[in-house]
Amino acid sequence: MAKKIQDPDFWYSFFLPYVNWHTRTSYRRFEVHGKENVPKDAAVIFGVNHSNTLMDALVLLSSNNAKKVFIARGDIFKNPVVAKILHFLRILPIFRIRNGVAAVRQNDDTLDKAVDVIHDNVDLYLFPEGMHRTKHSLMRLSKGLFHIAVDANKQFGEQKPVYIIPTAIEYGDYFRYRSTAMINFGKPINVTEFMNNTTEENEAVNINIMKERLHDEISKLFTYIPDDEDYDAIWEIVKMKNEKRVGWLYKKMLRNRETVSKALRFREEQPEEAKNLFERVTAFAAERKRQKISVTSTAKKYPLLNSLWKMAILLVGLPYFAASAIVNLPTWLTTQIIRKQLKDPAFGNTVSYGVRFVLSPIVFIAGTIIMFCKLRWPWALLGTALLFFSYRILVDYGELARRWISDVRWTFKKKLRKQYEALNLNKLF
Repeated sequence: MAKKIQDPDFWYSFFLPYVNWHTRTSYRRFEVHGKENVPKDAAVIFGVNHSNTLMDALVLLSSNNAKKVFIARGDIFKNPVVAKILHFLRILPIFRIRNGVAAVRQNDDTLDKAVDVIHDNVDLYLFPEGMHRTKHSLMRLSKGLFHIAVDANKQFGEQKPVYIIPTAIEYGDYFRYRSTAMINFGKPINVTEFMNNTTEENEAVNINIMKERLHDEISKLFTYIPDDEDYDAIWEIVKMKNEKRVGWLYKKMLRNRETVSKALRFREEQPEEAKNLFERVTAFAAERKRQKISVTSTAKKYPLLNSLWKMAILLVGLPYFAASAIVNLPTWLTTQIIRKQLKDPAFGNTVSYGVRFVLSPIVFIAGTIIMFCKLRWPWALLGTALLFFSYRILVDYGELARRWISDVRWTFKKKLRKQYEALNLNKLF
């Protein structure tokens, strides 16, 4: 009997803890919410927004210890070697008509395997938007997920209910490594119950109803902004209002959603005033970025004071940073070279993850051996502990330095600060 993609595999299980640890440490903060919404002993399919390339799957993989299988777009399976690697990683291909009629015919095999996956109580994850996009919005959902759910319900829905779990991932930044990540599982959609109670006999109509519902449910789970001409202005307002406020990522997301709601309501009630404000916000954002000022600096009443404590931390940590920069130079340099070659910057964090995944163990092992050969064991042990955290310190130190420089710049940009104050965002939102 052929081995199923969800069957146990020694090497997969061997590497999984390192993969998950590596993913978690790729973010300064990592939160998972809504685990209680996932039904037990049921056939479960997760429909997830897709905004950050391979990192989306890695973040989901590390969200819990449940066995998982993913479905990804079929064009990345063209290379036979890559296809074998992806299959090892428990990823199935799904093709679109643009991949060719012959490729689309392979979807039947994928759908059969997907139904078998959830029949075996293995979580199945799909990105129904079909492609990634670094925006806090949703594209139209494709039908593949719903065909799997309907077929599964036909085959074993009477014995085991089929659920679709709306799921959202929210990142603090799509492009900066060691930002933040939050996963939010929503209330399940009971496909079996829906299909049993619907009076509509046309399956395509029922699938469209479920598509709309899933779209609506996912949009409730993260900072969702309608994808229209005001998207950039509203997102800038959200950041200026909430970026510097600390607290749980989930609470920050709720504050973000509240700000979006106020901005949309303002646009509806006072369209002309909103249009004027959004234009001024967009102009301010363009100038802020041109002068390389972080959005976190703009909301600070006393930026110089904030820059002083950052400077103190940077001075104290400078020796550790310098040592970290030296030992991690191969990893950092390789990452920068590859990232500069990317046509799509959204893959930047995936590259940062991959290079560190491969090179960090080599740097750590080599550094540890050298220290234990050259130093007394207490000092070698201390050096090994410092080496273990060195790459994360290197990245975080660089981020703190960037924000410190931004605070200093913001302090002396009086004209730009007046432009920000004239927006009067705190009163409006």
